Amino acid sequence: GQSACLELGGKNPLVVMPDADLDLAVEGALFSGFGTAGQRCTSLGTAIVHESIHGEFVRRLTAAVEEAPVGDPSQEVLYGPMIHERFAERFEDWLGLVRDHHTVSGSAGTGRITGDNPRPGFVGDPDAGIYCHPTIVDGVTRDDELYSTETFGPIIGVATFSDFDEAMELANGHGYGLSSAVYTNDPKSAFRFRERVTAGMVSVNNSTSGAEAHLPFGGNGKSGNGSRQSGIWVLEQFTRWQSMNWDYAGKLQKAQM
Repeated sequence: GQSACLELGGKNPLVVMPDADLDLAVEGALFSGFGTAGQRCTSLGTAIVHESIHGEFVRRLTAAVEEAPVGDPSQEVLYGPMIHERFAERFEDWLGLVRDHHTVSGSAGTGRITGDNPRPGFVGDPDAGIYCHPTIVDGVTRDDELYSTETFGPIIGVATFSDFDEAMELANGHGYGLSSAVYTNDPKSAFRFRERVTAGMVSVNNSTSGAEAHLPFGGNGKSGNGSRQSGIWVLEQFTRWQSMNWDYAGKLQKAQM
């Protein structure tokens, strides 16, 4: 809800237009969806992909996630453990939102990575921390709880759109408005997206993750901390303007009349 950024995240849309550089879009989805195990306020929630490239996008993303090293954070890995046991427990709740019409991919299993539920190529000892399988959920629709629920962990949804209006309905329909991204090589699509998306941050051909601290960052809708208290704009929050003039001429000045 109207929580601080550090508490929850992961309802940030990434729209992939039919003219997008697919490899770049996949790289952006991989990083923003699974970097830091999805434990960022700006983590990817749902990739919204045009129907003409949906199948190929999912194929490439699945391969990238399956090949990504996961495990010991002191090594070269995509992500390490969950922050706390309670987040791993909540992650199990979000996995419970997967329905029969969804297709799950990304790893050899779901939930916590253990000796009995292994992840191929895991780096280090899975029992040395609380690690979770990366999970891609394809076939997400606007009616799904997974679409409208803010998640926090290595799970992303993939939805399909046929026209730009449908893409924007999916990008805005959940009511959160922290970060967003669009992948396209058409400037018209980029500016149309910026004009209509409700998110406070917009990236073009870049991931949803990351915030610019010098900008008025705070999120819109149900996201963020409910303010814009960062950057030089914060001065407006705590000060008031006042003008003063002091004349040395010794006679009335009429320049402002």
